[in-house]
Amino acid sequence: MLTVNARPYDYPFDPGRTALIVIDMQRDFIEDGGFGAAIGNDVSLLRAIIPTTQKLLALCRANGIAVIHTKECHNPDLSDCPPSKLMRGGNALKIGDAGPMGRILVNGETGSDFIAELAPAAGETVIAKPGKGAFYATELSAILQRGGITHLLFAGVTTEVCVQTTMREANDRGYECLLIEDATESYFPEYKKATIAMIVAQGGIIGWAAPLKALAAAFN
Repeated sequence: MLTVNARPYDYPFDPGRTALIVIDMQRDFIEDGGFGAAIGNDVSLLRAIIPTTQKLLALCRANGIAVIHTKECHNPDLSDCPPSKLMRGGNALKIGDAGPMGRILVNGETGSDFIAELAPAAGETVIAKPGKGAFYATELSAILQRGGITHLLFAGVTTEVCVQTTMREANDRGYECLLIEDATESYFPEYKKATIAMIVAQGGIIGWAAPLKALAAAFN
């Protein structure tokens, strides 16, 4: 067992039973000209975590930690998209509409793909998820069970939506969860801060949080 100096207290984990889940590092959310920017968000805030997330991926790959990538997207016919999600937001562009990088949040379109800097390596698992959480309507639970995974590391975007939702789903399923603070971000920095505070509150009610340097130190 290794130990990370984390909040609210040390996080012990076995690398062989641990997986990293990188949430939704997709072109539509992170690149200039994507859906996120088109509806008025400052994507530079999300792009700032790319170098740290690259280092996190390298660390996990070098130390036998399984890597899982998720992307939020839907079938071309939108049959897996609830009507409430389809119509929500009040934006001119909605899911399935033609956007700057193809149809918005449709699997297989350019915008739904991962940014080049964080592309999955050969053999790494990719989860296409129709919801905010990565467990809903996906094979994630079965994949983790087959791999004997008990602990999960988290990175990606956005902290308060898809990352937090997946952590909460994982917590309810008994996984011990650690959020890598400088490998996650929000379009609204105050939301990131509040989300991390909620995660670690009350003795780690959802899980732990630590910077990448603390995780790296656990391997030295």
